[in-house]
Amino acid sequence: MSIKDILVHLDTGAACGERIDVALRLAAKYEARLIGLFVRSLPYVPHFVAAQIGPDIYETQKRVAEREEMAVRKDFLDRCAKAGRSGEWRCDEGDMIETVCLHSKYVDLVIIGQFNPDEDHREGEMAMADNVVMDAGRPVLVVPYAGTFPTVGEKVMVAWNASRESVRAVHDALPFLKTAKSVEVVAANPQDAEGVHGDIPCAAICSHLSRHGVSAVAKTVYADDMNVGAILLSRAADDSIDLLVTGAYGRSRLRELILGGVTRHLLGNMTVPVLMSH
Repeated sequence: MSIKDILVHLDTGAACGERIDVALRLAAKYEARLIGLFVRSLPYVPHFVAAQIGPDIYETQKRVAEREEMAVRKDFLDRCAKAGRSGEWRCDEGDMIETVCLHSKYVDLVIIGQFNPDEDHREGEMAMADNVVMDAGRPVLVVPYAGTFPTVGEKVMVAWNASRESVRAVHDALPFLKTAKSVEVVAANPQDAEGVHGDIPCAAICSHLSRHGVSAVAKTVYADDMNVGAILLSRAADDSIDLLVTGAYGRSRLRELILGGVTRHLLGNMTVPVLMSH
């Protein structure tokens, strides 16, 4: 797989600019076409409210949406021009998650932002990452809402548990792994009751990656007092990792919502960009 086109979701959040810059750097690195997608939500006012306020509320919502679109479009195109790259602007209207997933089906990489609970948000934004990762069918790079990320993919950590999702994530990440300066494959608190890891966890997948020209180091970490998601983020910080690669939702989303899980922890607490595949 090679990265030929990248879709970045655009919104009015404070972190959108950094997300655009990350997308631009990756587009330059892989000589890929960059598409910026802004989804304009359909105005919605309950009938009982509209009856009291009148039809002007629809026009007001429409004007606000148009102003937001123009501001985001200008920022996207200005950043593209500053980086010396062309970018394709798209604005679509409809359900946010459905629209992003639709456009995602025709690109090699999707870039979205981590949900920021401290900002006002539009309908669909809270569940954006969950649904796009599960339904788009493409690798999804989730960029944290806090911080700046001048490099993405120079020092990569792959979270490995020998599941179908982690296998998919490794192969979706090959363009990043082949160009990385260092790659480590980490098994956190591995359990080998079913014999999936072998004598040395991560050794077999590192051997497989070597045949793709990726020099990866196998590592195993144990911490009885930490969940796997926390272990991965702690390790990423210790090793100055700038990209974490992981499979997403090995268990159902409902089960993770109720009981917690690695994907939920990473989406809520990420400190570095995370490439997720399902």
